[in-house]
Parts: sequence; structure tokens; C-alpha cells
Amino acid sequence: MSFYTKLESLGISLPAVATPAAAYVMHAQTGNTVFLSGHIAKKDGKPWVGQFGRNIGTEEGKLAARAVAIDLIATLEAACGGDLNRVRRIVKVMSLVNSTSDYTEQHLVTNGASELFGEVFGEQGKHARSAFGVAQIPMGACVEIELIAEIG
Repeated sequence: MSFYTKLESLGISLPAVATPAAAYVMHAQTGNTVFLSGHIAKKDGKPWVGQFGRNIGTEEGKLAARAVAIDLIATLEAACGGDLNRVRRIVKVMSLVNSTSDYTEQHLVTNGASELFGEVFGEQGKHARSAFGVAQIPMGACVEIELIAEIG
């Protein structure tokens, strides 16, 4: 089954690739490794604003992280020259979760992205991961995630 068939079965249409908000590129490649810049959570096309432990909960955060994963897949497709079937493996995911100092469920928020990568890419979607609580993310977004993948 192609990754496109899986996306379609999940009812996911990939959005247009985001443009950089500052002085960086959305992806960079060296050899067969592609590095995707951090993508912030968006809701209705605007930053999904919130801070965990203050005004947003873990379950909503999982949805925000899933939304980020969809944007990352769109950027990954662009990095693959328009063919997601070139993805060999999602290698590493790093998640920044906008949190109060006493919030400790960053790993559960990040599952929203990790689980989607597993659904779309199967075994190739299993990855190493870090999830950090941070005091703030650009534009007040609740989650930012970056990704490293191997492509063929």
C-alpha cells in the first residue's frame, strides 16, 4: 500500500507547504537524510495558541501535534520531490511543548504526531523521539515539532 493510499484512507489531504517565518529553509538534505525545520501547530490556518498546564489540555494537544504531523508530511513530500513513496524511514522527531513548569505530559501530547507517523508509514514510521516542555514557542503556539527522515 502506498503512503498516499494510507493518507486517503485516513481522510487526510496534504496542505500546501508552509513558508519560513524567519531566516531558514523548510527542509535541508545531506545524502539520504532530510531535516525538516520546526513546524508550529495551526488551527484554521492560524497559530494554535496555548500553554499546557494553563489553558490547554493533553487531549487537545494530541490533536495539535497530529495537525503538525500533517504539515510535516506535506513538507517531507516536497523534500522528496513530490513523491512520499521515497520515504525509507522517519528517523527522529523532536517536539517542543509550550508548558507551565508543573506540566509533565509533553510525551503524551507528542504521541499525537508519533501515532500518525505510525499510521501513515507503518514500520517505517517508528522513530526515536524527544519531547520537551518549553516556556514559550514562536507566536504563542502550543506545539512545535521537527523531523529527520531517510529518503531514497
